[in-house]
Amino acid sequence: MSVKVAFIGLGVMGYPMAGHLQQAGHQVTVYNRTTAKAQRWAEQYEGAYAPTPKEAAAGAELVFMCVGNDDDLRSVVYGEDGVLAGMEANTVLVDHTTTSAKVAREVAERAAAQSVAFLDAPVSGGQAGAENGVLTVMVGGEPDVFERVQPVMAAFSRFSQLLGEVGSGQLCKMVNQICIAGVVQGLAEGLHFAKQAGLDGEKVVETIAKGAAGSWQMENRYKTMLAGEYDFGFAVDWMRKDLGIALDEARSNGASLSLTAMVDQYYADVQALGGGRFDTSSLLTRLDAIHDKK
Repeated sequence: MSVKVAFIGLGVMGYPMAGHLQQAGHQVTVYNRTTAKAQRWAEQYEGAYAPTPKEAAAGAELVFMCVGNDDDLRSVVYGEDGVLAGMEANTVLVDHTTTSAKVAREVAERAAAQSVAFLDAPVSGGQAGAENGVLTVMVGGEPDVFERVQPVMAAFSRFSQLLGEVGSGQLCKMVNQICIAGVVQGLAEGLHFAKQAGLDGEKVVETIAKGAAGSWQMENRYKTMLAGEYDFGFAVDWMRKDLGIALDEARSNGASLSLTAMVDQYYADVQALGGGRFDTSSLLTRLDAIHDKK
C-alpha cells in the first residue's frame, strides 16, 4: 500500500533511506538543509522536495527524520517552518536520529499536544546498512503506532523492535554504542599486539575470527585497520556525540560505564590526531601513535 510520507534530513543515512521508501512505491517528499542535495535526491529517485520541513510534512501520513543531534532535531520540528507546523492530527512523526531520551520525550509531548503520535527510532547498521536497506531499528512508543509504521519502515530495515515507551529506542541505541566501543577497542589492541609480536595480522584474524573472538567489527574492519585506512562508515566525531549521550544518561540512572568513558577519551585522542572524520575503527591509530613516540 502506497503511503504519502516526508523525509527530513538527507545525510549519509537519510539519503538512501528516503530512496528506499520511494522505490517501495511510497510518495516521498524530502527536505534537506542544503537544497541542492534535496534536488539531487528528487531527480535520482523521481520524488519531490520542499523548501521547508513544514512544507515537506504537509499532507503526509508519516514524517521520518534523520538529522544530527538534539538541537538539529528541535530545529526541524519546532517553529513556523518546523514539521509540526505542517502535520495534521492522527499522523505520525518518526525520528531516526540518535538523540538523548530526554529530547525524544520532549518532542513526543509537543507532538501529542496536536494529536500527532511519535516514535523514537534510532538505527544501527551504518551507511552500508542504509544503502542496502538492512538497518536495525530500535523503537520507543505505543504498540499501535509501531504496528502502523513498521510495514513502511521495512523498506529500509531488516529488523525493527519495539522496546517500550517513548525514549526506549534511544536508550537501546545507547546500549548498542556502548557495546561497539568496547569491541572496537579490543580489536584495535589485539591487532596492535599482533603487530608488536611480529605476527601476520591477516593470518591471526583468519585463525581467530570463527571462534569466540569473532565479531562484526573483526570481519568487516580488520583488513582496512591493518592497511591504515579509515574512510569506512561512522565517524569518530559522531561516535563521541553518541557516547556522550550514553555517559550523560548513565550519570542520571546510576549505571557504571568505566570502559565506555575510557574509550570515549581514546576517541578524543584520535580527534586530537586529526581523525575526527575517520571511522570508528581508527582507535588503532592512537595505539600506533603511542608506539611511534617511544
